[in-house]
Amino acid sequence: MRFCLPALAAVFVAACGPSGDNGPVEVAIVGQPENLFETGVRLSPAAQHIRGATVEGLVALDPAGQIVPAIAERWIVTDDGLSYIFRLRASDWPDGQPITAVDIRDLLRAQIARLEGTSLGLDIAKVTDIRAMAGRVVELRLSSPMPEFLRLLAQPELGLVRSGAGSGPMVLAREGESAVARLIAIPPEERGLPAREDWQELARPLTVRAMPTEMAVEAFSNGDIDLLMNGRLSGFPLAELGPLSRGAVQVDPALGLFGLVFRSEDGVLADRGRREALSLAIDRSALIEPFGLGGWQPTSWVVPPELFDLVPVRQDRWSEQSLAARRSVAAQRIAQWRAAQGRPAEIRVALPPGPGSDLLFRQLARDWATIGVTAIRVAPDEGPDLELRDRLARYSSPRWYLNQFNCELEIGLCSPTADALVARSLGIRDPLAKQQTLAEAHAALIADEVFIPLGAPVRWSLVRGAIDAYVPNQWGLHPLFPLSQPTI
Repeated sequence: MRFCLPALAAVFVAACGPSGDNGPVEVAIVGQPENLFETGVRLSPAAQHIRGATVEGLVALDPAGQIVPAIAERWIVTDDGLSYIFRLRASDWPDGQPITAVDIRDLLRAQIARLEGTSLGLDIAKVTDIRAMAGRVVELRLSSPMPEFLRLLAQPELGLVRSGAGSGPMVLAREGESAVARLIAIPPEERGLPAREDWQELARPLTVRAMPTEMAVEAFSNGDIDLLMNGRLSGFPLAELGPLSRGAVQVDPALGLFGLVFRSEDGVLADRGRREALSLAIDRSALIEPFGLGGWQPTSWVVPPELFDLVPVRQDRWSEQSLAARRSVAAQRIAQWRAAQGRPAEIRVALPPGPGSDLLFRQLARDWATIGVTAIRVAPDEGPDLELRDRLARYSSPRWYLNQFNCELEIGLCSPTADALVARSLGIRDPLAKQQTLAEAHAALIADEVFIPLGAPVRWSLVRGAIDAYVPNQWGLHPLFPLSQPTI
């Protein structure tokens, strides 16, 4: 069945006007307006949300971040964990052609090929074969078991596009070159699902914009926005300034990376011991105190220790040393370099703009001053020695964290030894042996001092009380489709 775009657009127009239960849900995603309509394999958070709403993959995420059916209506996993067999729902592409297993096979193969050279491409490297088994049955085979493989398939970048369009569950309307996305939910009977008589009464259109944090918070405070998403630490102080009696700050219990990647190994940073000195000097437990953000978890490791559940890992990298002892060791290393070079130890640090970044920089500069290092803040395009790396995890495995520093990505210093061990792990089927190999890779990455871990990434939202399809989750992705109706 073809999607009737004019009719769906008419639904949106009819719903516009004074705010009410059937008016558009107004959504702002923190980011740059020009990024909202990005395509390709490297998407901003705003573009991820738009793609997730309009371009389904085999499976999707619900508001809590759990796996739900999408193009695949059901699936089975073989006992050895090496084969995922999906049964496709009986539905059509937007042009009216039926969705077939051959379509899905060809589109997935092409999309995985396009992902080469990205961290997501590394994540999905376990896929060894994709087969069309019958008209609506597709099999994906893996080199070794991956318990969170379905979560990987639910990523927006693995949504499937045919002839320039996806299969929903929403359609996108854009007025000219405006930076506003208008989304309308496709009726279930047009997606191969049972019809609902009350669909027109329940379904609400969405208006989605990408805005800088300050502008988005002001819009929420003025009542122009119902939901603000993708707030980061750089803008968190702004969330505390608005009149939140009409809304609430919701903080995701996020997994991922938040720290400083080394972009240079010149000067004082040429030696891994001096790079470690910068990490030794940081008082991570006090780093977040100026923000008043409870529950934030600092870390001195790249991979959270709890992800190595079969291999013992200390909770803290320097658990046997006090902060004072660590700083003493770090100061000695820096002092030796300064004496040999006859010049001050200075590092250039790039952080995103925002009052939260101002606070973070002051904390870091204070800590590094205790060991004789002067921090200079610069823009990302001004040749920094260190740059903030703030990324949400796509799945909870050591391999995701290690893939973020793969030398192919060229984000900064890297460890070829760690990369080789991660690549070796792809074919290991024994869980203990696999985790031991990934632990070796982690140790190699740590030894090369390519990254200064600080803690978990911060993601926050402002949520109007009438929005009940929003749930804080570990992944920081909040699907737009459930916002279109009170119950799905």
